[in-house]
Amino acid sequence: MLKISRFVKQATAVTFSAVLLASGGAQAFAKEKNSQDYNESYGFSHITRFDMLKLPEQQKNEQFKVPQFDASTIKNIPSAKKVDEWGNQIDMDVWDSWPLQNADGTVANYKGYHIAFALAGDPKKGWDTFVYLFYKKAGDNSLDSWKNAGRVFKDSDKFVPNDSILKDQAEEWSGSATLTADGKVRLFYTNRHPWAPERGFYGKQTLTTAQVNVSQPDANTLKIDGVEDFKSIFDGGDGRIYQNVKQGIVEPNFSDNHTFRDPHYVEDKGRKYLVFEANTGMETGYQGEQSFYNKAYYGGSKKFFQAEKAKLMQSPKKDAARIANGALGIIELNNDYTLKKVMKPLIASNTVTDEIERANVFKLNGKWYLFTSTRGSKLIVDGIDKEDIYMLGYVADSLTGPYKPLNGTGLVLHQDLNPYDITWTYAHFAIPQTSGNNVVVASYMTNRAYFEDHHSTFAPSFLLNIKGSKTSVVKNSILAQGQLTIDLKINK
Repeated sequence: MLKISRFVKQATAVTFSAVLLASGGAQAFAKEKNSQDYNESYGFSHITRFDMLKLPEQQKNEQFKVPQFDASTIKNIPSAKKVDEWGNQIDMDVWDSWPLQNADGTVANYKGYHIAFALAGDPKKGWDTFVYLFYKKAGDNSLDSWKNAGRVFKDSDKFVPNDSILKDQAEEWSGSATLTADGKVRLFYTNRHPWAPERGFYGKQTLTTAQVNVSQPDANTLKIDGVEDFKSIFDGGDGRIYQNVKQGIVEPNFSDNHTFRDPHYVEDKGRKYLVFEANTGMETGYQGEQSFYNKAYYGGSKKFFQAEKAKLMQSPKKDAARIANGALGIIELNNDYTLKKVMKPLIASNTVTDEIERANVFKLNGKWYLFTSTRGSKLIVDGIDKEDIYMLGYVADSLTGPYKPLNGTGLVLHQDLNPYDITWTYAHFAIPQTSGNNVVVASYMTNRAYFEDHHSTFAPSFLLNIKGSKTSVVKNSILAQGQLTIDLKINK
């Protein structure tokens, strides 16, 4: 049953009509005018204001600090080159990356190689954002060992399936990849439409998949032999569980940060799932003025709820908090990777932030761990500044939760660097190993197009120790740039 008193007041005529129809007409809608305090979790976990307000003090602890890297040792990825439309060879930026993983999240061995997919493009062209395939011999961890097989898709590939969404793709955004039981490379990524309101395009993001055919023409080379089964999976649907792009353009001047991206593949008990970045929908605690009255979004005591609510509603960031409804969503897939079931979110961040990125989940020592990256510039929390970078984490006994915050608040990693520091990192991604309590954290380094000589590149990896509901950065554990696995003898 829809709870109309929770709905956002700002709505298009289409959304407004749909709400009336689903909720029994104008009388139900009128109840919103008398909004009162309530406590509604919608059956999933929340990133609360109470926990996030603890971060400025907690992040001072060394166990959460992203290691300091020696800038003099940082190199661009040697193989990250392409030829532009004029025949010039250019060095590319390489940012969000993800390894080819087994169903349990460990790094897959493909014919003796480790494969990483990454977003890459011309540093001078922000719209040049496409997925490339990098590979290296398993066991060789040097940055120089990474070879570039090139862009995964040809420009013409999106037209082949006659897919009504895919045909209008403008960019390719982050995702994940799995090595299937029959040895195939299955890629998941985000298809992004152009931003052209005059043509009816508002940058819609769609979870998308394809089988990438990879061959080995010689002992030292992997080659992309095209793609097949290329198709859209899910774009948010009717907006009841997850906000869709039409709902996201309701706000004046398109200020709403609509997100629907970063599909992360995971299997549990033989079933296939995608966990992804999203925003809550009309049945799962939508954005709007009513969000300020939901104690579930605040956490803490009744006294804290009332005080923080009053403060937030007088804050200059009130409008941003009102439309903040970030979420990590989940859908179940059929065996052919089409949509089977839309499920309610695993966690949401109403009134806290509109953007929790890089969904990542895996099972370790009997527990499920859920991670997300976020930026201080997007967090509507006192004491956090725009240069703060975070990875937050949560733990549960089952894939679908309920999830509880790691380390008491959800804080796992923190970095506070000037964006023009070449050792600035983002998109931290925890990779489980074949044994032990340590996971490898990979990321990218250097903001895109900030320097002439330094490009976005694989950052040095490092180790994170996970035990139950506690995590800590392992001291003196800095690894090579782009390293994905560690020797078992040091994974204790």
